[in-house]
Amino acid sequence: MTSAPELGDFLRARRARLRPRDVGLPDHGERRRVAGLRREEVAQLAGVSVDYYTRLEQGRATGASGAVLNAVARALGLNTEETRHLHQIAHPPLHRTSAAAGPIGSAARPTAGPASGPAAPADPARDTPVRPSLLALLASMEEVPALVLNHRRDVLAWNRAASALLTDFADLPPGERNLAWQSVLGDRMRRSMLNSADCVRGNAGYLRLAAGRHPDDARLTALIEELSRRSEEFRRRWAEHPVADKSSGVAKFDHPLVGRMDLTYETLRAVGDPEQVLVAYTAEPGSPSRDALRMLLSWTADGSPVRIP
Repeated sequence: MTSAPELGDFLRARRARLRPRDVGLPDHGERRRVAGLRREEVAQLAGVSVDYYTRLEQGRATGASGAVLNAVARALGLNTEETRHLHQIAHPPLHRTSAAAGPIGSAARPTAGPASGPAAPADPARDTPVRPSLLALLASMEEVPALVLNHRRDVLAWNRAASALLTDFADLPPGERNLAWQSVLGDRMRRSMLNSADCVRGNAGYLRLAAGRHPDDARLTALIEELSRRSEEFRRRWAEHPVADKSSGVAKFDHPLVGRMDLTYETLRAVGDPEQVLVAYTAEPGSPSRDALRMLLSWTADGSPVRIP
């Protein structure tokens, strides 16, 4: 069983980004009707027949072996995350809820967003509560903005520093208490993030991976469709089929209270629940960003050290 449209869209997107010279094939300079490699060139590189690769791209080749998928991944120059994603969408879970029937395609269909209706996930265990020990760790990080997210990027818990830096999550409707939603559609975060385009691209890549792991999650589907419907930039990035789990990097802020800050973010997975992660933002010691962050936290020192919905 395959998620046929998702698999076909992904393979075509990756095929389109390559040129013959990228993979060691002769390039005679002829004009091509479409960008990228031809199907027969991918089939040649993967060591499969053109007919089989065509059927695979069209979702008509069921039960593709791991060896064949790995050969196709090598032919298309996929990295580790992209290869894992290829296997996931080629062999999705057999159970799918009716609310999430059909894969999430590159052009999402307009539906209500997660705040518009009670779309329950197929497996309630995916929304397990945050462990008390993790909440205690979050509260102890008084000078480090930190929050706990699930696979949908829902904000499950956050400390006071995270509210001061990003947005006041406690004041948000439940459907908007989501880091991807706020990064793409939230006014405050979009205004304060200087590398917002990178952030949109990163969220699209992360959600693409999550959709491959959880094709039956109706709330995840609704979130992606809302972002695609309301943000042209997200819709364009989503159509590129990005696949990325960027767990660390630099977030650049122009905060309305303290100005420019360059903060390093790091993502740590919770032991026992790999779908929960803790994201923390830190500034280089002795840097202007560190001074600005300390000033911001000193001005917002009132209130509970940690919040959960």
